[in-house]
Amino acid sequence: MRYVTGCLFSAILGGLVAVWLTGPASNDRAFAQGRQRKPSLPSTRPKVITAKPVQATFDELGLSPEGAINVAVYEKNNKSVVNITTRSSTGYFLLEVPSEGSGSGSVIDKSGHILTNYHVIEGARQVGVTLFHGKTFDATLVGADPINDVAVLKIDAPKKVLHPVEFGDSGNLKVGMRVFAIGNPFGLERTMTAGIISSLNRSLQVRGDRSIRSIIQIDAAVNPGNSGGPLLDAHGRLIGINTAIASQTGQSAGIGFAIPINLVARVVPQLIKHGRVIRPEIGIRTVYQTENGLRINQLTPNGPAARAGLRGPRFEIRRRGPFTIERIDLSAADLIIEVDGHRVETKDDFLSYIESKKAGDRIELTIIREGRRLKVPIILGGGES
Repeated sequence: MRYVTGCLFSAILGGLVAVWLTGPASNDRAFAQGRQRKPSLPSTRPKVITAKPVQATFDELGLSPEGAINVAVYEKNNKSVVNITTRSSTGYFLLEVPSEGSGSGSVIDKSGHILTNYHVIEGARQVGVTLFHGKTFDATLVGADPINDVAVLKIDAPKKVLHPVEFGDSGNLKVGMRVFAIGNPFGLERTMTAGIISSLNRSLQVRGDRSIRSIIQIDAAVNPGNSGGPLLDAHGRLIGINTAIASQTGQSAGIGFAIPINLVARVVPQLIKHGRVIRPEIGIRTVYQTENGLRINQLTPNGPAARAGLRGPRFEIRRRGPFTIERIDLSAADLIIEVDGHRVETKDDFLSYIESKKAGDRIELTIIREGRRLKVPIILGGGES
């Protein structure tokens, strides 16, 4: 009994001592004796935050703003896009082999004029234009500008089925702007693709040594059959004509090219009125391209340049016994270095600038003649493409 009572007393006494050692007073003693308490470490577990769902805006049809724009552009222009089919033949007489082609185009007025690329209908004996409702009309060629790859056709269709496209402005385009291409790739009528403007002011060689300036580069899918079809902005306005692709396979590789509508708008009225483009004529037939400028090789007799006093090569005839020797002195010809203060280095630069003018406009050439720098004003005449 005494042994049990002693054990209980020892247990109670031990508990009281343990409480005293671990209580606040023990901390004070530890601090006084230089033994600091180890601080607790922060938890390494990440704090869980419940993310709020993304709030997208949709219209009553369930379309996002971007989707609504896509639909609006297509619905605005679907009936303006046409499918162009061509028939031609190669060979001669009994050996002729018929061939077919296809492309795209746009209705541009209620008179039945259709805008497309020249290469779509080049060499065709028969051209058909299929409208949105599936009916095909025979088309006639109104006029063509091969240099800029533009052509205008005409169909005899009721005005109620003709829905002209709205012309835009290609002068204020920016890289990154959203664009849309509608056409008939591989014969799949009125197919729309979307993308952005990848670059501006590209140069595209179309015919011979002539290039089209200010070409629009896009990444929207363009395939065979899209040629001649419209390139549209986010408002559904026509800003270009899809005309070519860069591809090793002949199919879309994300690099397409379109002729800017501002260039097209300059030539279309002439094609409708005259069937051709009446270009400004300077009266310089050929030039030699040098490191310092363009050396005049041949002038049009009594042309604008000749009347302004420009000089070509000097021809000298010398006799040596019974023989007559003709010598051409190219160094005597004027060297063109600037047009209206703009430096010209290639024939294409020179012709592109001249063709941006109109017949009757006044320009000023800066030339080098016999080591002297001169400025020569010229009034442009009118010629045909």
